[in-house]
Amino acid sequence: MPGAQEKVDKRKASVARLSVISNTTLMLLKLAVGLAIGSVSVISEAIHSGMDLLAAIIALFAVKISGKPADQHHPFGHGKVENISGTVEALLIFLAAIWIIYEAIKKLLNPQPLEEVGWGVAVMFVSAIVNIFVSRTLFKVGKETDSVALQADAWHLRTDVYTSAGVMAGLGIIWLGSLLFPGANLNWVDPVAAIFVALLIIKAAYKLTLESARDLVDVSLPLEEEDEIRRIIASFTPTIRGFHRLRTRKSGPYRFVEFHLRVDDSMSVDASHKITDMITASIKERFAGTFVTIHIEPCNCAVAKEASCGCLLDGDDLKAVRMKSNANVQEMDAHEIR
Repeated sequence: MPGAQEKVDKRKASVARLSVISNTTLMLLKLAVGLAIGSVSVISEAIHSGMDLLAAIIALFAVKISGKPADQHHPFGHGKVENISGTVEALLIFLAAIWIIYEAIKKLLNPQPLEEVGWGVAVMFVSAIVNIFVSRTLFKVGKETDSVALQADAWHLRTDVYTSAGVMAGLGIIWLGSLLFPGANLNWVDPVAAIFVALLIIKAAYKLTLESARDLVDVSLPLEEEDEIRRIIASFTPTIRGFHRLRTRKSGPYRFVEFHLRVDDSMSVDASHKITDMITASIKERFAGTFVTIHIEPCNCAVAKEASCGCLLDGDDLKAVRMKSNANVQEMDAHEIR
């Protein structure tokens, strides 16, 4: 029977393959229609889907590699492959947006009449519907498995939904304008819509770059997550006397938590080992896929009183615990060692 992590990895790979298939189909369809009717906005959307396809392939590769267990050369696992994947995907979007703006400006300076605009409207509508479904699936699985690569791919497709709608609106204006005002020149709407598409793409790419590249430089976990970890550790008082030097980071879907734990100097090795196991289990229960490293330090204080013990919860740790509501404290009492 496959393990839980193996099932998660297979699920991630399955939705990544779905993205590859949908992007391949939409790219070919948009390119064919764009060339047939001479629409730069539809062709730009085909290029956008091409970038989405490349991003989906990178995401598929990333989720497969990141799921590999730690080995001799990668003792902390392969999770950062997903962060690299997300960063590369964001840079690809920037390149696509620059190309689209370049082609749109050329078309704006030399506008040409479009033919069979209805086909362009139809393919953009199909593209938006398909990408709504696929992006929702990617977001759902990406958030459930905490996959940076899948969420980045989902943002690619979500952006494609908005840009497809923009291109569809532009082509719709040209289509209706030709019916209602036969003599009006509305061909400029097509390249303007393409530039609007590119600006939306750049905005999405900027956000993706920040989110994906952040963990590459081992930024700490979000403040709310660190506060939750502090609450979990503090819930084990008075058995523990305090903790300090809390360090956190993230690699792909995996979290790493390290800290020094202060215990009474009379506590046996066996007892201190058990308390670290319980704290580790509590943190993993709250944050799945977390690797916890705890360094035990002796504290010679026999009574857990703030006024008489210098190794109780220090400064910010104690302040953070005091600020929590009684409801949170009662919830954590279930973990307390009696």
